[in-house]
Amino acid sequence: MMNDKPIVLSLPIADRKTAFSFYRGLNLEPLGELGRDGLPEPLQFRVNPGLHIMLVPTVGFGWIIGNHEPAPPGASECVLGITTESRAEVDELIARAEQAGGHVVSAPADQPWGYTGSFSDPDHHLWMVVSQPEV
Repeated sequence: MMNDKPIVLSLPIADRKTAFSFYRGLNLEPLGELGRDGLPEPLQFRVNPGLHIMLVPTVGFGWIIGNHEPAPPGASECVLGITTESRAEVDELIARAEQAGGHVVSAPADQPWGYTGSFSDPDHHLWMVVSQPEV
């Protein structure tokens, strides 16, 4: 049964400090108590009130997915989408991602569905940022 609690999207990561630095560079809010390494444990960020991401070291990710195989680095099983209020916000978020150590996959440009660009985080998870055209 669905409720009003945020959805938590878990993503495998290679290194907690690298992932933490990247997502803080996007100005996302970390959640939780600090662990022994000085980072929140579990490593979670609030994307918005309805979505949190939990970044799980690859070794521990197996506890979540059981006998399923994780996608190899660079393979995309999903694209995480963020809708912004303006074209300038798309440009700003893509620039922040690159400055934080991500890779710009597609530079912001007009598409039939809006002004959009995409980036990958240090663990190759894809994010699309879009500002929908005004009607």
